[in-house]
This record gives sequence, structure tokens and C-alpha cells, in this order.
Amino acid sequence: MTGCSFGDVPMDSPNNPIDAVIFDTDGVVTRTASVHFAAWKRVFDTFLSSHARGDAAAEFTDADYRHHVDGIGRYDGVDAMLRSRGIILPWGDPQDPPGDTTVCAVANTKNEAFEQTVARDGVRAYETTRGFIDRLHAAGIRTAVISASRNCRMVLEAAGMDDLFEVRVDGLDQAELGFPGKPAPDVFELAAERLGVEPSRAAVVEDAISGVSAGRAGGFGLVIGLDRSLNPAPLAEHADLVVPDAADLEVLTLSDGSGAIGIASPPRCSISELPEALDDHDFSRRTEGRSLAVFLDYDGTLTPVVPRPEDARISPEMHRTLVDLSERVPVAIVSGRDLQDVIAMVGGGPFWFSGSHGFDVLSPDGDRIEVDLGAASRPVLDTASTALEGAIGHISGAWVERKRFATAVHYRATPEEMVDELAGIVGAEVSRHEELRLAGGKKIFELRPAVDWHKGRAITWLMDAMGLEEDVVAVFVGDDLTDEDGFVELRNSGVGVVVADPGDPDAM
Repeated sequence: MTGCSFGDVPMDSPNNPIDAVIFDTDGVVTRTASVHFAAWKRVFDTFLSSHARGDAAAEFTDADYRHHVDGIGRYDGVDAMLRSRGIILPWGDPQDPPGDTTVCAVANTKNEAFEQTVARDGVRAYETTRGFIDRLHAAGIRTAVISASRNCRMVLEAAGMDDLFEVRVDGLDQAELGFPGKPAPDVFELAAERLGVEPSRAAVVEDAISGVSAGRAGGFGLVIGLDRSLNPAPLAEHADLVVPDAADLEVLTLSDGSGAIGIASPPRCSISELPEALDDHDFSRRTEGRSLAVFLDYDGTLTPVVPRPEDARISPEMHRTLVDLSERVPVAIVSGRDLQDVIAMVGGGPFWFSGSHGFDVLSPDGDRIEVDLGAASRPVLDTASTALEGAIGHISGAWVERKRFATAVHYRATPEEMVDELAGIVGAEVSRHEELRLAGGKKIFELRPAVDWHKGRAITWLMDAMGLEEDVVAVFVGDDLTDEDGFVELRNSGVGVVVADPGDPDAM
């Protein structure tokens, strides 16, 4: 087995043979969790304000949603939620009109609000889940979808995901057949039966505690929890794997030719698969009520990418925004530029500055710190810089920049037909120096010290240097290939935000 870790939760990736994968709908396949939560919140907050007092009247929270109604049939969910506040209503009848006198009436109020929202706004899919399903199908692994909702078909069709599954088991089946809802395993067992697959040869993908509990109770071969709130421990009590997103999962081929599922390292997805950060419910769940620290790349993030690096100066409006932000949370600018260069381009400010991908740091108090790992490579970088300046003189538009802890070869103005030759020259020079490694970026080759250090390590180091508590959530904003290390480093403990054109096909 391959060991892995999610935050402080150790996990194992068992290479069990898998013939089919059964997906929950809300929060796994479709981005309807926010719609469900908003509808439930409106219903429960209205009900509790009229029927409860004291602590029992406290507003409905995301924790209430996850523990009492997420992944559970709406009637059972209403009953469980109200009982948690010491309120017991008569069950009523599923035909009860929306109201507040029975469990069914309250649930039907929510359903009415949910259907209106879906009809008005539509439903978004998790594109990373779509990509994972495509990889499963390519490997011959079959798929099914389940839901406690009677609206499952409507939701999948609205999201354009209805044609990805051979089998669907939902709240309509539950009403007809009378099987119990999650955490009982019946819904998953029925999906496996309709696929003709033994549970031991099937995987379950869930984002709800009740769902991973059901998968474990049903003896499924692999139970995967998707944690979108930086709180993996409750899911890990019942799941074999807990990951932030389906992009973290890869499809494996075992020695006997059968399929299996493991953890992708690093996770990969295209920019087009990512949600808009400002209206993403999962982003809110990860950051709501938590202390934050914000780490920002410079070029392409705080300024547009321009042909001449010296022209990429920050705008006065952006500088004011950063100052305002720093009055609320710690702010660090993490750049591949030399430290003094990035400070000059920003114009100073009450920020942490981290230059040379974190090798050279200045605190807001003026304390300068150099990471020892990079110092030994500086003489070799001098040698390589001199050699490259002589070797690329005939290549139009290419030029060498000797940084404090790196040597950059820029080729933004180089004709496309000469880039391969330039890459060969740079690669040959790197191969002569075991102390160096080659890194890429947007129209740049960069020679760096061959040590285990990158922007991700720099952010982790900075968080310690800044004296941040362990529960502070780091938000890293970047745009370049060099920023991917930061996104990977914070995958299980923070939030990565890509600044990009949604149509950009590059993987991040």
C-alpha cells in the first residue's frame, strides 16, 4: 500500500481491484450543496425563530447541515435537525403542503425553495469529477450515482451529467421500495446490485459523514471521502481515503489488468475545471470563521505579465488594496524576483517580502533572513550565467538575468522556431552542474539550486517565521507554473487561487 497524509490524518491508499464506482450526487458530482444549504437555512432559520427559544433558536449552520441533513432524505433530515434542538413534530404525510406543523410540511417547504432555485439559476457540475469519471470509463470501470433526493434526475440533467452513469438510485427508489436511508448502506448496495457488481469490487465516493459510514457498513472495497472544508477527521473515521477533490484521485492498472484507484501526486486539473473563487461555496466553507494569512505571487498576479519585467509595476489601486488587506490579515508577497527588486516594484509596505522563491526574506519590521540552502549554489550560478550569455547571443530576443539565488533565461520576444534550440542550450548547461536544476515558467527558463525548496516550501517556512498558529488557513494566489508547488503544498491545509483566463487549457 502507498502511504499518504491529509493534514494530520494519516491515510492508506489500498490497491484493491475495482470494477465500478458509485458516486453521491450533491457535493460530489454537482455543486448543489450550496443550493441545498441555502434552502435549508432559509427554512430552519424561519422555523426556529418562531418555534424555539434560547440556544435552540440559534441559526442553522454549515455544521448542522453536515451532521443532520447532508446526504439524508429530506424528511429524515428535518426530523433529525429539529430533534437536535429539542423539537419533536408529528411526522405528517408526504402530501402535506409546505408549512410548519409536521416534519413533511417543513421538508416540503425546503423542496419547493430548492426547485425554484434550480429552475432559476441552474446547476453547476464539479468538472474535476467529470474528468475523473472520464478516466474511469477509459479504464473500463463502470459508474453509478445515488442520491437521497427525489430531484436527482432533474439536478443531473441541469448540470449536464446525467449521461455519465449506467445506474441511478435516488429518493424515488427509496419511496417505492422503502429501504432505509444513509447511514444504512442500502442505497449503495442497490446501485451495486443493478450494476451486477459485488460491493467488495466497488468504490463509494461521498462527501457526507452519513455516506462514508454507509459505504463502510456495506463492505465496499474502497470508501473515498471528499473533504471540501479542511476538516477531514470526521470522514476519515469511516473512509479508506480522504482527499479534497476528485482531481486528487488517479486510476491505476494492477498487474492482473484490473483497475484500481489511488491518490494522484501531485493532483492535476485544467484551469477550466476550477470554480470561480469568489462565488464558490467550498471556498467559503474552508475559510468561514477562520483566521487567514494571504500569500501572493507578483508577476501575473498583482500586475499583468508584460514583455519587459522592469515595466511590471504595481498600480496605486492595487497597493492600497494590499495595505487595506494587511490591516485585517498577514500578507506576504512571494516572488521569483530578487528581494530588492520585488520590494522596489511594490513600493514597500507593511508586508512580508519573499524573494528568489523564498530564499531571501524581509519582515515588515525590517529583519532580513536568507535561507542557507541556496547560498552554496551562488558561485555555480555565476559560472552558468557567464556561459549562457556567450552561448545564446545568436538567439533573437533571449537574454540572461543573474538573480541572487537563480539565473533566468527570458525568451518572451524570441521567435517560436528558435525556442527549441534555446531550450537545448540551457538544458546542456544545467547538465554540467549537479548543484543546479532547471525550472520553467511563462516564457522563462530558470536555473535554481538543486535543493528541496520551492514556493510551497517557502510558504510553509514563512508561516512559521510569521508566528502563525497551526489553525490559520493560508490562501495562496498565483498564476504561473512556478506557483504550482505552492498550490500542491497547501492542498490539504489551505486554499490555492489561480489567476487565469477560464479558457486557458494549461493544467495547474
